Amino acid sequence: MLHKGLRVAACALTVGWISACAAGGPHLPAAAQPDNAPQLSPIAPLLELMSSLPQGDPARQAELFEAAKEAAELTPTTSNRLRFALALATPGHSGSDPVAAQRQLAELLARPETLLPVERLLALVELQDVEQRLILQAENQRARDDAQHDDTREKLAATTRRLTAESDENARLRKALDEARAKLEAVTHIERSINDRPTSGSHTP
Repeated sequence: MLHKGLRVAACALTVGWISACAAGGPHLPAAAQPDNAPQLSPIAPLLELMSSLPQGDPARQAELFEAAKEAAELTPTTSNRLRFALALATPGHSGSDPVAAQRQLAELLARPETLLPVERLLALVELQDVEQRLILQAENQRARDDAQHDDTREKLAATTRRLTAESDENARLRKALDEARAKLEAVTHIERSINDRPTSGSHTP
């Protein structure tokens, strides 16, 4: 929430700075600086929505989001579509959808003449932020997939090592059994030889 608040504040400051530059630049004396409130007023409700959405309880978040969605669907003016796109772009609530926000913001910016200058700037800042989040999400997903693959490979290697060890143990046991069988046969052969040998002093009548 802190990061989002700072980002919204940065948007407002950037808008104010650009408005000041357009009116004569920040190098003008303070007394000659025009009041930027009129230029910022069109996006004040949008900034308020972006600030309120992550901070409310789930019911309040759903109410704000559904209101923006319904307005965009029933009365799809540029302002209402921008409001809904910004609601989608705002993280921290259940309706947040950066993929949909990216698409809708790009569509709005494809026709910049339909937006006020401050609206274009805000839409552009949000689009860049959404795209950066999507890049980070993709990188995180790749990292998780790689970790899962590494874990799978490690499990397979461990299973292979275990099977190899069991195979070696079976081979050792078979060898020991063969040796014991050979010894037993040798002892049996010796016992038979002894039993078949005539006893000393014995004679045929």
